[in-house]
Amino acid sequence: MKNQLAGTGTLLRLALRRDRVMMPVWTLITTLMVVSMPGSLGSVYATAAERARAAASMNANGSMRALYGPVFGDSLGALTAWRGGVYAAVLAAAMSLIIVVRHTREEEETGRQELLSAAMVGRRAPLTAALLAALVANACVALLVAGGLAGQGAPGAVALGLTVAATGMLFACAAAIAAQLTGSARAAKGITAAVLGAAFVLKAAGDAGTEGGRSALTWASPLGWVENVRAFAAERWWVLLLFAAAVTVQTGAAYALAGRRDLGMSFLPSRPGPGEGRLGTAGALAWRLQRGSVLGWSAGFLIAGVVFGGMADGAADLVGDNDRTREIIERMGGGQSGSGAQGALTDAFLATMAGMFGMIAALYAVSAVLRLGGEESGGRAEPLLANAVGRLRWAGGHLAVAFGGSALILLLAGLGLGLGHGREPGAAIGATLAQLPAVWLIGALAALLYGAVPQYAAAAWAVAGGALALGWVGPALNLPQAVLNLSPFAHLPRLPGAQALDPAPLLALTALAVALTAAGLGALHRRDMIA
Repeated sequence: MKNQLAGTGTLLRLALRRDRVMMPVWTLITTLMVVSMPGSLGSVYATAAERARAAASMNANGSMRALYGPVFGDSLGALTAWRGGVYAAVLAAAMSLIIVVRHTREEEETGRQELLSAAMVGRRAPLTAALLAALVANACVALLVAGGLAGQGAPGAVALGLTVAATGMLFACAAAIAAQLTGSARAAKGITAAVLGAAFVLKAAGDAGTEGGRSALTWASPLGWVENVRAFAAERWWVLLLFAAAVTVQTGAAYALAGRRDLGMSFLPSRPGPGEGRLGTAGALAWRLQRGSVLGWSAGFLIAGVVFGGMADGAADLVGDNDRTREIIERMGGGQSGSGAQGALTDAFLATMAGMFGMIAALYAVSAVLRLGGEESGGRAEPLLANAVGRLRWAGGHLAVAFGGSALILLLAGLGLGLGHGREPGAAIGATLAQLPAVWLIGALAALLYGAVPQYAAAAWAVAGGALALGWVGPALNLPQAVLNLSPFAHLPRLPGAQALDPAPLLALTALAVALTAAGLGALHRRDMIA
């Protein structure tokens, strides 16, 4: 076994060096989302009586339980665990699956692992190094969360930090299994992300139907375990044993699978491609390569739209007479501040959800655009470009899928919002499609980075993540408008419910997206391709 782990330390140092930007940025975003909560919640619910009333209202509202889970205490720490615990765990899980797949299946797919394995590298060293890299990242999250919330109570802070990190490691191990089963990094990430999405749906369904996190559906989800640790509310330390058991079992399964397959192979064989007629153009090939991702995002956005649409009226009821909560929702989604009208708050909530879908769609756009880099570094672009397919046609096919796919998933999200809320879906579809110029702008920036400086193209993830953080957390923290305006989404009309639709920002962002895309294609046409 010792020989099978040879070179683990070297591979771990290499992984940490390659992720020296991504890991700290993702860790800080996850941590700041949690540790900033006590201050923002304290401004909303200044007294213990207000917090107690809010907790009772939230627990009585099925929509809020589905979205955030039950509240187990009325302290600022307990409200922080309620508001940010599950979402921080989701961010840690996403970070972990990316790290593990990147340093396992992606290394095999690009051929780099074969070169490393020709040296003194053990059979299980790459998998071990990837899991250790994920462990380092999650340990940093645990320490920062525990330290940042220590003022709210040390036991609760430690419990929440450990829970977030444990969720990250659980999905790191799930990604390790997916990397053994599939033949591509894209498929491994997709499978693990689908498991994460299913875990959230199970938790939401269980919490919506049963109070106190007691539902069997809630306990069937690892994200349900997060809330049932009950940080800052008579912690249930034994729930962490469930995470430990799941991590142990999954790690053993990943190592067993890794020991039974050859390098570059997978347990799920790839299906043969279609005939030449269906792949006669660069666009058709791009669609063939990315259609699974597009269809998966489409289904997810449609389902999420229906769920959040059904919560709209319940969210407005929950606000009640709390002026600060109303101000936050209206600042995130527009509307008439201080009007107190139920319809205005419902429209503001729907506008907030439309904006959230737009910011998440930007992540899809970046992923679809950067597929170009994966095709190039994996050596699959070179045979195509050696024939009659030019660079611009090849890249244009993938960009068409990225921008067109963004429009499709936002259209379905709007349709789901309208159907879930039980109103004419046209207004909700218009609200989500109004996010497209900002989504396209971030996708165009990814295209520019890939075309001009491909080694820094991953920085587009930081741009999309920063826009998401500003749009989702910024209003609750009462950040200055000048800071919020750094996100392109801050310049879009807040639909539905806006007083007047000003097309100028939409046209300006679209024109800028077109210009950046053209610049990226021009840079790609001039530069050397990766050998």
